[in-house]
Amino acid sequence: MSLSLVSIFLGLGLLMFLAYRGHSIIWVAPLCAAFVALLSGMNIIQTYIAFGRTADGAYQGSYMRGAAEYFVQWFPAFFLGAVYGKVMDMTGSARSLANALVKVIGPKRAVLAVVLPCMLMTYGGISLFVVVFVIYPMGYAIYRAANLPRTLLPGAIAFGAFGITMTTVPGTPQIQNLLPMSFYNTTPMAAVPLSIVGMLVIGIPGYLYLEWEVRNARKNNLLFAEDPQFVEGTKSDSLPKWHWLAGLLPIVTVVLVLNVFKQHIVVSLLSGIVLCCLMNIQQWKILAPAISSGANGSLTAIMNTSCAVGFGSVVRLVPGFAALTSGMMNMPGNILFSQSVAVNVLAGATGSASGGMSIALSALGPQYLEKANALAGGVAARTDEIAQMLHRVASQSSGGLDTLPHNGAVLTLLAVSHCTHKESYKGVFVTTCLIPTFFSMLLALVWGFTL
Repeated sequence: MSLSLVSIFLGLGLLMFLAYRGHSIIWVAPLCAAFVALLSGMNIIQTYIAFGRTADGAYQGSYMRGAAEYFVQWFPAFFLGAVYGKVMDMTGSARSLANALVKVIGPKRAVLAVVLPCMLMTYGGISLFVVVFVIYPMGYAIYRAANLPRTLLPGAIAFGAFGITMTTVPGTPQIQNLLPMSFYNTTPMAAVPLSIVGMLVIGIPGYLYLEWEVRNARKNNLLFAEDPQFVEGTKSDSLPKWHWLAGLLPIVTVVLVLNVFKQHIVVSLLSGIVLCCLMNIQQWKILAPAISSGANGSLTAIMNTSCAVGFGSVVRLVPGFAALTSGMMNMPGNILFSQSVAVNVLAGATGSASGGMSIALSALGPQYLEKANALAGGVAARTDEIAQMLHRVASQSSGGLDTLPHNGAVLTLLAVSHCTHKESYKGVFVTTCLIPTFFSMLLALVWGFTL
């Protein structure tokens, strides 16, 4: 095994360790990229700063180029998604919808009362980070009413927000479902039958596990304990009775504009923002601050992911990556399984579903598409069918190892919940990491037999 190949694994390990320790990936990613470049005999400064190649063909500028290209391509989606989520949050629209659902479901089904609003909001295009902040106060009240340990709450929120509506439900506007489109020329509704199977195979075990946790807690007489750091907000009676519709209709609009009217994600999110603002025009004083807050928040999210992609761009250029790529492409099984492994591994290494997927597809996507065309015998319809399967497998696989302990969303969720990894990570790990990783690879392996 060459030193360059070893440097890739050492760099990934260092990235995961530093991120797990809570250090910002904005400086951790370029540091680890420099480490990989140094051990691979590359010029660190040129690798980080310059663009293109030198006269003798040596690679330059892979870190900044990779990070910048990702930023340019996906900033509109990140920006509008964050603004949309913040407008829904600060106007009370999202919370009103969540509360309406809770009244229907009730605290006796505490897990469902938390999971369902999370899934509805993420499927409606609201950023999972925003969902965490919106749902936790509501979930806190539900688990208190059900007298369940609040340490079980992060698992339910993670399952609803980071789960199947992010990766496998047909037509979801989350970036994890949009990113493969540019590589495989597909749509958000790619491979609907595979999506439905994935929803059931990944979603049902996760939900059953959360219910098992609840039964086990009651069996062992584990009860709700107040969080001394949590301060509940006061309920507002100033909103009109129909206000929950201001939470539902923008969500429906985003999904319909994206999937039925076949508009770009930018148009879809803009339609949701405009409708939410119009339905909350009586709160016009907070609309501009909400938009500003969302705009500012979008920068942190996209910078974290862009830096992870920059690290992957350096990895792609070191000599050892050719051996790694060859191993992935020649892995026993099929291209669907190979892609599932590649996306899972890189999503886990970067702690980012979209970042890991972007790195994997940028490096291997063209080769997978070429193999798909060969498998289809040059028949366009069959090539498109296989491309749709590649899209769905990539999306499903991105939502597996990405939620290892160093994942940014996991750290945010535990911070908001005032829980430690020791107290609450088990539920997050089983429902958003272990189950999705196992079944995404299994489904990819099984579906590969149809190629």
